[in-house]
Amino acid sequence: MLALAALAAAAVRLWSYRAQMLEMARILEETPTESNLRLTVRMSGAAPRRLCRAVNSRLEEGRRLRLETSKREQELKYTMACISHDIRTPLAGAMGYLQLLEGEPERQAEYLGVVQKRLEELEELLEELFLYTRLQSGSLPLECGVIAALPPLWDALAEFYPRLEAAGVEPELRFDREDLKIWASPEALGRVYRNLLANALRHGGGGLAVSGREGELCFSNDLLPGSAPDPERLFDRFYQGGPARAEGGAGLGLSIVGELMERMGGRASAEIAGGRLEIRLSFRST
Repeated sequence: MLALAALAAAAVRLWSYRAQMLEMARILEETPTESNLRLTVRMSGAAPRRLCRAVNSRLEEGRRLRLETSKREQELKYTMACISHDIRTPLAGAMGYLQLLEGEPERQAEYLGVVQKRLEELEELLEELFLYTRLQSGSLPLECGVIAALPPLWDALAEFYPRLEAAGVEPELRFDREDLKIWASPEALGRVYRNLLANALRHGGGGLAVSGREGELCFSNDLLPGSAPDPERLFDRFYQGGPARAEGGAGLGLSIVGELMERMGGRASAEIAGGRLEIRLSFRST
């Protein structure tokens, strides 16, 4: 009798296991993939609970991957829309002036100068996109070491001299000493300086100043009237705190600055004080 009772109990237990497994399978088959479903188990014992935890863990991971994939798809669509717009703008400008040139050949020098400027803007844009892509893919190795902080800045200022002069901007330079040393890559540091100068010229209201002390440099400039960028978002990809698309650029310049500083073990930060934008470069201790 005891054997029969034990056999009956085992049969009931197996039937309960089977019913629970079928119920879990039915729920998984009928529930939409985007659901926040979590399975529960009524059976006693460690094995069923372990199975339920494993299934719920896989369901949670699947939800996380779907959300991440959806976010990346949205980011890709936004990126492609921004890139398409920013490439078309200088290209359409160049094409428009070429068409004007056909009807007004006497203004050839003027129109060709505008066409050249638009093509230079396009070249700069494509260079930024290429650099940003390499940074994101990790295919841009940086060789860092202790270097002098100011020589790459002098090179960048010399390169931007015609644009600074045309804009009537005379940078104010203030440094604790001329032999500041930092941990950085010379090439990456030069790109950081050039992007900050370009940003100040494109979106600033003049009054450019560059200052430096041990382990830190600061670029500051006046803000344009009515301009109110969000310092917390300035280094986000494609963020633009004003009518920047009309002024050229893809909103990648400061994002590249932030990426390069992180890759060099440092940090870029921004704040607004007294109507001026201050961007600070904090470098790794040497």
